[in-house]
Amino acid sequence: MERKIGTVLSQVARLMRRSFDERARAIGVTRPQWQVLSVLQRMEGINQGGLAEILEVEPITAGRMIDRMQDGGLVERRADPADRRAWRLYLTPRGRELLEQLQPLAEETADLALEGVSDADKERLLDVLDTMRLNLTRHRASDATAQG
Repeated sequence: MERKIGTVLSQVARLMRRSFDERARAIGVTRPQWQVLSVLQRMEGINQGGLAEILEVEPITAGRMIDRMQDGGLVERRADPADRRAWRLYLTPRGRELLEQLQPLAEETADLALEGVSDADKERLLDVLDTMRLNLTRHRASDATAQG
């Protein structure tokens, strides 16, 4: 059977998500919640539409996730001063605390996945993945420019 890069990447990503999910479940967090928290950590103040785009979900789905997380005290909505119809999203202290608990779980998952891989191979793998991401991002941007 011929190995394909997309298939192997997909399988590894799925197994890493599954491994992380098992660990995170122990502290009562789902992967979608972790994804929202992680995006907000990097991009606090993003609006729901932007969050939905990053998570690759419909805006209504993102809205429902935020509703549940706001009810749980993990995130808060604040009015957008530039658009009274829009809301900006922020982490609460409880959301930040949860992220601090999740970080070691993410590191454990990565350590497990990379067990037996040399530091040099880890660096090379990251370099190759960065190149692939850049190629695909650049290709996507050129497609959008050609269409628009």
